[in-house]
Amino acid sequence: MLEIIDTFPAFLKYWETAKNQSLDEQIEGWEKVYMAPWPELLAKQIDNYQADKLDWRKIARKKVFPYLIKRIPALREAHDNLLESCVPIYEQVQHVFDFSSDVICVIYVGIGCGAGWVTSYRDTPAILFGLENIADCDWSNVSDIQELFAHEAGHLVHQHWRSQNGKSAGSGPWWQLYEEGFAQRVESKICRDYAWHQAGDDMDSNWLDWCQRHKGWLAAEFLKTVGEGKSVAPFFGSWFDIEGRIETGYFLGHEVIRELEKTVNLKEIALLDDVERYLKPILKQMIS
Repeated sequence: MLEIIDTFPAFLKYWETAKNQSLDEQIEGWEKVYMAPWPELLAKQIDNYQADKLDWRKIARKKVFPYLIKRIPALREAHDNLLESCVPIYEQVQHVFDFSSDVICVIYVGIGCGAGWVTSYRDTPAILFGLENIADCDWSNVSDIQELFAHEAGHLVHQHWRSQNGKSAGSGPWWQLYEEGFAQRVESKICRDYAWHQAGDDMDSNWLDWCQRHKGWLAAEFLKTVGEGKSVAPFFGSWFDIEGRIETGYFLGHEVIRELEKTVNLKEIALLDDVERYLKPILKQMIS
């Protein structure tokens, strides 16, 4: 049911030579040597940036490779915890949500596409775990890894339920708030109520407390951002922040899903269409 593709040993072999090279040589070796056995994995990462008209090499040179050497211990920790956590957490998700699907988990060191990324691999539902992003966000410890895995498995549950009912994924800021909130709700149901892997990178160790105290303000900021046609990346991207806190949109989405659960169950929530119609009034209510 669950296959793990572990590329980390190949990364360490490549890194033994690359760690003493220039950034450009490291990046070329990452592409031509380390990623060579996994062309689909390489293509997904490059295509991810090309879709946004971004130069992946520039991002890798600025955001990823200068920090790898000091993050090797965190990469190792995240890798080991993933190997221990993937099967038991996935089995728990399957049991709690009566969910059954083959899935491939790919553990790799990439170019910043995400700590966890639900996609397909070899025409099978997959979660790609980018160790470089996990280390960057300080999510390498076992509890954060378990919560991250549960979150990504939440996306699989969401996609599976929608696919079973002939419903496709949406797009745009309201969809992002909805789908990330859904996955965050699955995370909290699997790990513990108010389990948040995002809090691992909180500079003041009070990420959740701050989000709870500023829930109305966050709701107003999200509505304002969407209303002005601006990007909601500061609410979701780990390389952005709002008042020093990353990924506050996950908290906001979780709270919206919890509000919806007062009248419908999670499976019904997973099948919603025109999500703005459901989410926008809840955000407005949070402000008052």
